[in-house]
Order: sequence, then structure tokens, then C-alpha cells
Amino acid sequence: MSRTKSILPWVVWGTAVALYSIAIINRSSLSALGPAAQHHFDIDASVLATFPVIQLIVYAACQIPVGMLLDRFGPSVLIIIGAVMMGLGQVAMALVSDVNIAILARILVGAGDACTFICVMRMVPEWFHPRQIPTVSQLTGLVGQAGQLISVTPLALVVSVFGWATGFLGIVAVGLLFTILGFFVLRDAPGSRTLLERVTGKTGGITERSARIGSTPATAVMAVPPATEMIPVIGGSRRRKQARDGNPKEGFIGRMRRLLSIPGVRAAFWIHFVSPYAANTFLLLWGTPFLMGGLGLSAPVAGGLLSITVVSSMLSGLIMGPVSSRFVERRVWVVIGITLLIAVTWSAVIFWQGIPPQWLIIALLIIIPLGGPASMVAFEVARSHTPRSFAGLSTGTVNTGGFIATIIAVMSIGVVLDLQGAGSPSTYSLDAFQLAFAVQIPIWVLGLVMVIIESRRTKRWMQTHGRTLR
Repeated sequence: MSRTKSILPWVVWGTAVALYSIAIINRSSLSALGPAAQHHFDIDASVLATFPVIQLIVYAACQIPVGMLLDRFGPSVLIIIGAVMMGLGQVAMALVSDVNIAILARILVGAGDACTFICVMRMVPEWFHPRQIPTVSQLTGLVGQAGQLISVTPLALVVSVFGWATGFLGIVAVGLLFTILGFFVLRDAPGSRTLLERVTGKTGGITERSARIGSTPATAVMAVPPATEMIPVIGGSRRRKQARDGNPKEGFIGRMRRLLSIPGVRAAFWIHFVSPYAANTFLLLWGTPFLMGGLGLSAPVAGGLLSITVVSSMLSGLIMGPVSSRFVERRVWVVIGITLLIAVTWSAVIFWQGIPPQWLIIALLIIIPLGGPASMVAFEVARSHTPRSFAGLSTGTVNTGGFIATIIAVMSIGVVLDLQGAGSPSTYSLDAFQLAFAVQIPIWVLGLVMVIIESRRTKRWMQTHGRTLR
């Protein structure tokens, strides 16, 4: 049974990515509900920004610990645990009106969300051929964005018609169904048991037959940690093996130091830092307030325009996978080009005198989500340079990049709005939003400079060590 001809990899991946899509719904459930949340909890812009900021801080802070747990326990367990945590958080969000409890609920959502994406990405190389990995990775992002699409318009419609609690409890119900399915279906790798089989101690025929899908792991490992002053690689094969696979007794600091000594991993971090945060900032919170309070659009029109960004992200994901796979040597420059395009388009909106023309707003909504699929290149770069035993830690570390940038941007925009006295739906204005969104410019500058610096260091490191990308 070949890996490509078996349907089981797609069943496992499909279940995992469905849970990831639900995680996206949970993560972005306030994206089209900003004004509704302000009225529901009676809060201003800074407090509203606190919801996604705290959620993202928890998400980012959990990435590295989750990465280490992923290397130890495997992705299936963490995906299910994450789904349960998000469900509990959304139940609390549905039933409370106290803002402090709601913040605790978003903490649960952030922690559960942190367990999902990097675990799904960790499954991909175990189930698919290396040539398929870039395309399947982009498909993962594309299907995940379907969750974003649901949270933009349908959820807002349900909340407006049936109420706040019904909308959030509906998300919980769907998540519970797929969590139960995951308990029966998810397997870390070919031959691995499902969670149900682990609990019962019995191994089913499907699991036994799946071991024949592939006898060797598909993870594309190109490099080992280099010999540096911090990581001497001398003294025989045992020391070299530890440099490649890591000492099981080695502490967190030692593992992180060895991982970050690889310039390709650092380059991947900055790629993820600079490419997706503008779309995250817009879709997670500030898109609807800007379109309604800044441009004066109605709620249905704003929701429809936000849907354009999600569709654009999904379509661009179909293109980025083959591009990343075919143009491996130039994939970083593709990300740089996309990021520059986003920055230039946003700058045009920020510095436009008066209300920007409709064509420019449409262009913005089509272009900014390109950063999401572009950010997936970061995981391909990290995978090309990371030893397999560090895969989870590496994925978690890289994934913090975009969310650190998003946290900075989301909170800064809220603070700048409040400083201008424009921190509530009744005081929003276009000029205030244009100034607030300008906080993104230095983030772009920092991220692009660091991507170029670390990419050049990576190229020199590869030449020194005789490495080539594959």
C-alpha cells in the first residue's frame, strides 16, 4: 500500500484540519462582533483589544511548551486536549456578562488554540510524501480559513438573530462533534494507535494495516545544528548523534539555544513575524470597526467585504503551495514581495486624504490576506533546516512570530484610538483609524530587515556546511 494511494492519510488529515478550522472559528469569533461585544460588555476600544491580545499572548506563550509536549506525546493527544479547552472557554463566553470572566474564557480559547495548528502541521510530514508537503500545508491553511469565513458573516448573523449565547454555544456543539470524531480517527503517524485504542489497549485492523503505508518517516530533514562555540560537535559519533537528535536529559534552555543557533530557523521565525500579522489584525478585531466606524459602511456590507479577505486568502493558498514547492530557492523572496505589496497598499490607505476610493479598499481586502498563505513558507523553511527530533519545538517557535507581531499591532491600534478620544463605536473616525493603523509600518520595516539579514546568514551557513535545499 503506497502512501499516495491510501485514503487513510486524507481521512486523518481531514479530521485534524476540520478541528483546526473550528479552532480558527474559536480564535476569530470576535472578528465581526467587535461593536456587539462592546455593547454586550459595555467596554471601550482598549478593553475590547484586550480580548484578542490576551488570547494571542496566551497562544504565543504556549507555542514553545506545546512544541516540547508535541515532541514527547505526539499531536493527537494535544489536538483533542486543545479542542476541549476551547469548548470550555466558549461555553463561558456564551453564558457570562462579566468582562473579567470573559477574559478568562479567552485565555482558555488561546491555550486550546495553541495546541491545534502546530500539531496538525506536525502530522503532515508523517502521512504525506515530501513532494506533497508544501501543497498539503497550504491546503491546511486554506481549509482552516473556511473557519474564518464562518466567523465573519454566519456567526454575526446568528448572534444578531438568536442572541449572543446561542451563537457561541452553536460553535461549542460543532466542536464537540468533531472532537468525538477525532478520538476515533486521529493517529500520529502510520501504525500509531488512535486515542480510543490507547485507552482500551486494543489495536484495530486499520491501524495495523496503516503501518504499511510508509516504513520511513517523510519528514524532510536537511540540516543538523551547526558546530559553533555554543554547541561544540566534537568527540566521536555519540556527540554527533546528540547534536543531531538532542540529549533527552537536555533542558529547555539548551534545546532552544541549539535550535536558534540554526540561521534557517531564525529566518523562518522572521518570515512568520512579518507576513501574516496585518491580516490577523484586520480579521481578528479591527476590520469591522474600521469598515463601519471609519468608512461608514453598514454591518451587512462590512461583513460581505470581510468575506472577500477570507476568499482571497483561500484562493492564494492554492497558488502558494505549488509555487513554494517548485521555486524552493526563491520562496523567501516571494514572501518578501508579498509583504511589500501589503505594506504599500496599506500605506496608500493610511495616507490617503479623505475617504479612500472603493477600488483601493477592495484592493486592500484582496491583498492583505495574501500574507496568510505566505506565512506558511516559514514552516517549509524551518522544516528544511530542523532535525526531526526538534520538529515540534521548531514549529512552535516559528509560529510565535506572527502572533507576537499581531499582539503588538492589535493592542497598539486600540491604544492609539483611545489616545485620540476615538475608542468607542460612537467616536470612531476615519482619521483616527488611519493614524492608528500606521503603527504597522515599523513592524513591517523590522520584519523585512530581519528576514533579509537571516536569509543571507542562512545562505552562507549552507555554503559553509555544503547543504542544499530539497
